[in-house]
Amino acid sequence: MQTLPGFRDFYPEDCARRDYITAVWRKVARRYGFVEYDGPVLEGLDLYRKKNSGGEILSQLFNFTDKGEREVALRPEMTPTLVRMVAAKESHYKKPLKWFSIASFFRYEKPQKGRSREFLQLNCDLLGEGNQAADAEMIALMVDTLRAFGFTEKDVVLRLSDRNAWTEFLREKTGGDASLAEFLQIIDKLERESDESLHEKLGTVGVTLPDVRDFIANGKPSFLTALMADLEARGLSAFVEVDLTIVRGLAYYTGLVFEVFDRSKKLRAVAGGGRYDRLLSDLSDGSVNLPAIGFGMGDVVLGSLIDQVPAAAEAMKAALLLASASEVYVVIADEARRPEALGIVQHLRNAGRRVDFPLVASKVGKQFQNAEQSGAKVAVVIGNEWPVIKLKHLSTRTEETISLEALADRITDLIK
Repeated sequence: MQTLPGFRDFYPEDCARRDYITAVWRKVARRYGFVEYDGPVLEGLDLYRKKNSGGEILSQLFNFTDKGEREVALRPEMTPTLVRMVAAKESHYKKPLKWFSIASFFRYEKPQKGRSREFLQLNCDLLGEGNQAADAEMIALMVDTLRAFGFTEKDVVLRLSDRNAWTEFLREKTGGDASLAEFLQIIDKLERESDESLHEKLGTVGVTLPDVRDFIANGKPSFLTALMADLEARGLSAFVEVDLTIVRGLAYYTGLVFEVFDRSKKLRAVAGGGRYDRLLSDLSDGSVNLPAIGFGMGDVVLGSLIDQVPAAAEAMKAALLLASASEVYVVIADEARRPEALGIVQHLRNAGRRVDFPLVASKVGKQFQNAEQSGAKVAVVIGNEWPVIKLKHLSTRTEETISLEALADRITDLIK
């Protein structure tokens, strides 16, 4: 009995890591004024067909016909659900919309390092504003999210590009853009294929590899220069580089695109996103037309990068210690005093403390061992000295006596 390929079991320690990641995601998104939303894990298949993500996403769907004879699919990404929701009720909300979600997604592809069939992802989107200030705000949000995990500009880089610049390049070289989708798919794989293969593929769209590489080296769009100046004013530009090799694989992107990578180049993209200014109009048959920009950050590659960077790993370790199973362990040194001990357990829980205690009689030494394994910082010892209560600091092994009335306040002083 094993998990299906590409799916994960989350044991308590795995849940703790997952909760740490999602807590950081939420904290930073809310700091930028974003509000959380969610949608169904199952959507109609036509939503993904109509959205024009490109053939790759459609080939990776977990899709089936349900008992109502409807063609449905497990969501492979959040953007189509978001667009469907916004198109239905956009008049109810003041613009711009600044929404984020944290949800599970499913793609039927070969499981490999950094990629699984089920994954958790942060999605942040800003809809209703098409100017450069919105672009800079989203880039800043992504960078600040990375910083919140303990990464520096020496650990990660956000690479900026512009699909419109490539569209203009193709028109200049070929006189049109009929083969744009095919061309962008070739550029998207530029760093992963041989020169021989690239020569052959680019030849089918009427472009040469030297021209492509010259454009990458010299064709910096002016709006990206202005965007970098905005990030410079925020003190974030060291994390960001202009790199026209980034075009993103999804077909609906319309202009600015970006991806985050580790500087060591050992991992897949940590995050990515861009502008999709026509998608709401396309999905609503023109009834709703809002510019939009968004990004996604998955937990699989991010988790690998956290483990790879010592400062990030230490930050997570410290956070996990603070979120240990227990803060207080009640040691019952005299079983005759179990009723009084249970009263103290409930008293401390009522005060908001995470409290554990032995469910059956056991030796005091074993109880102290369990207290340390639970992550508790203090032990409350109830013995034959009752009503005297002993408070033991587990890190220093020091003790003090305290009254029941003062116990909760004293524990609050000790556990910040």
